[in-house]
Amino acid sequence: MFILGNLILAIAIILNKVIEIMYFILIIRVIISWVKPDLFNFFVQLLYRITEPILSPFRRIIPLGNIGLDISPILAMLTMFFVQQFLIASLIRLGSQLGGRMM
Repeated sequence: MFILGNLILAIAIILNKVIEIMYFILIIRVIISWVKPDLFNFFVQLLYRITEPILSPFRRIIPLGNIGLDISPILAMLTMFFVQQFLIASLIRLGSQLGGRMM
């Protein structure tokens, strides 16, 4: 049973790291959006390609309209925080109860 526990712990740790990286990427995108980015820049295009699949569902739920403020990064970060606190924490606890060991 400890093998299953280790597998669940490994999955939880990888998911947690991916979410932490996505936090930083979203923060960079927000900071870049405050200035006039060069949309032909490779780095800006890469940043938009990575973050747009995460932000677009939130934009469909809450359209920008005339407010001129994009709150989709905030909603995405809150959702990622919820996933970290609920799903990943639950996976870590389950993996530990099944005999897995965190390194």
